[in-house]
Amino acid sequence: MYTYMDFKTKKAFKEAVKDGKKIRLYQPNNIFGVSDPENGSFSVEGPHYPKPHTWYASVVVEDGFVVKVS
Repeated sequence: MYTYMDFKTKKAFKEAVKDGKKIRLYQPNNIFGVSDPENGSFSVEGPHYPKPHTWYASVVVEDGFVVKVS
């Protein structure tokens, strides 16, 4: 999964969540029309394709927004 914001580093992503930014996730190439995740634990990677992925994170999503990054 990706974040809607294209973070270049995991550190920048973590800081944005810590600062209270409202960050949502999505699944690229969503051919089945699954809605964006609302609650649960997910894996995220970045930066966005076609750039090579240089970071990976485990996140917790509550009410559609990332609340924890590890």
